[in-house]
Amino acid sequence: MSDSEARPTNFIRQIIDADLASGKHTSVHTRFPPEPNGYLHIGHAKSICLNFGIAQDYQGQCNLRFDDTNPEKEDIEYVESIKNDVNWLGFEWSGEICYSSNYFDKLYGFAIELINKGLAYVDELSPEQMREYRGNLTEPGKNSPYRDRSVEENLQQFEKMKNGEIEEGKMCLRAKIDMASPFMVMRDPVIYRVRFANHHQTGDKWCIYPMYDFTHCISDALEGITHSICTLEFMDNRRLYDWVLDNITIDCKPHQYEFSRLNLEYTVMSKRKLNQLVTDKLVSGWDDPRMPTISGLRRRGFTSASIREFCKRIGVTKQENTIEMGSLESCIRDDLNENAPRAMAVLDPVKLVIENFTGDAETLTVSNHPNKPEMGTREVPFTREVWIEREDFREEANKKYKRLVLGKEVRLRGAYVIKAERIEKDAEGNITTIFCTYDNETLGQNPTDGRKVKGVIHWVSAEAGIPAEIRLYDRLFTVPNPAAEDDFVSVINPESLTVMQGFVEPSLKTAKAEKAFQFERMGYFCADNKDSSAENLVFNRTVGLRDTWAKIGD
Repeated sequence: MSDSEARPTNFIRQIIDADLASGKHTSVHTRFPPEPNGYLHIGHAKSICLNFGIAQDYQGQCNLRFDDTNPEKEDIEYVESIKNDVNWLGFEWSGEICYSSNYFDKLYGFAIELINKGLAYVDELSPEQMREYRGNLTEPGKNSPYRDRSVEENLQQFEKMKNGEIEEGKMCLRAKIDMASPFMVMRDPVIYRVRFANHHQTGDKWCIYPMYDFTHCISDALEGITHSICTLEFMDNRRLYDWVLDNITIDCKPHQYEFSRLNLEYTVMSKRKLNQLVTDKLVSGWDDPRMPTISGLRRRGFTSASIREFCKRIGVTKQENTIEMGSLESCIRDDLNENAPRAMAVLDPVKLVIENFTGDAETLTVSNHPNKPEMGTREVPFTREVWIEREDFREEANKKYKRLVLGKEVRLRGAYVIKAERIEKDAEGNITTIFCTYDNETLGQNPTDGRKVKGVIHWVSAEAGIPAEIRLYDRLFTVPNPAAEDDFVSVINPESLTVMQGFVEPSLKTAKAEKAFQFERMGYFCADNKDSSAENLVFNRTVGLRDTWAKIGD
């Protein structure tokens, strides 16, 4: 990460400053604790930047810990993708990767301690009965008939659970707290359940697995975490976090701090909903460039610097809000406008023939960036036949139209001034060829007789241009808050992907995956990191040159 990226401040950093100043802590130790049950999304990027950024700025440590307590939904594929995402964003975790499953023996021991203290019991209520006994927000729950079992009986039944003698759903271990608590999370929460599932780290060693709320706080304590940072939906869970640590024998007592999660317009952040999009094949995979996943954004052409900048701009607060998609797109535009070399590509081609160009092909030298001479130049072949964008020509137009019009002149980018003389059409009336003449005195200079030519259009040599598949990505949903819909799938944008067959200049034949370019006048694009090759070029549009959605909302 660049040293020039300014160090932000927020309420969590102010707490850390105070803790260090008072001597409560002498160093800072954070963690990023994803569950490996899906790919990370832009919301996780905010948490990654916060936790790893704090450790970096305070010369502390940040663990990467997989909270892997739910083996049925977890997969080593997700573990690997998460490691790649953290590294790609520009961060390194401290020491070895941590897994909550590393602590299963200790977690089991703490469960036994709670049973021995009379603070946990084995319950045999069915899941339906448990919901009924739990009460609701206006009515207190009622005690399970199994709540007052003896310590000895609880130990015996828990041992049976561990030994695989109990069917799934028939027994669970619950903390004995308060069924009348106004906080639902404190109404004797389940802390262990039976699951006959192979675990990606521990195999078949266990058939009982601890619940997240029991595991998370103990994992923090075992790792010596000083500041346990999570999102606001876990605020009530802090009571259980503290209760567990207060009632087991453990030295470290981390404190949990909550900040607002990232909500982004025109997308969903629920892993369940994202998983549905993948499993129902509504997208091509977790890394589909329309997905808000880090791997999807990367494949689309977003840079790690632009995502870090986005996280810095939105800040860290306790206020829930929804960020406009334009804010994220503004960050990548700012980055690529500065750093992406220019190139020419024609997405919807129509042929243009320069009839008075009778010599051999010319090689023109074109700047890679109009404002950065240090980015150098490239050579572009200029031939008698070129491709231009179909929308860049009209048979007649008003004065506001600055492109090619029949009988009028325009400049080809980096080349000559041309004049449209006549056209040919097919049987359906579609223009197939535009015939032009060119002024061979206008390379790099204005017409000598003082004619003013205002328009400039891009082009690609028809002889030397390379065919390419161009994928135009747009918002995945048609409404700003699809999660609020009864059926979020019903508001998927049918035009979220448009595939075009175009032509690109020869220099792009060797474009590396994820390497960004500004296609002149068309937007920012990158070679697809899965499907593109020198034999079959595929380019993804990262973002347009300007925010067209902003106009729709006006």
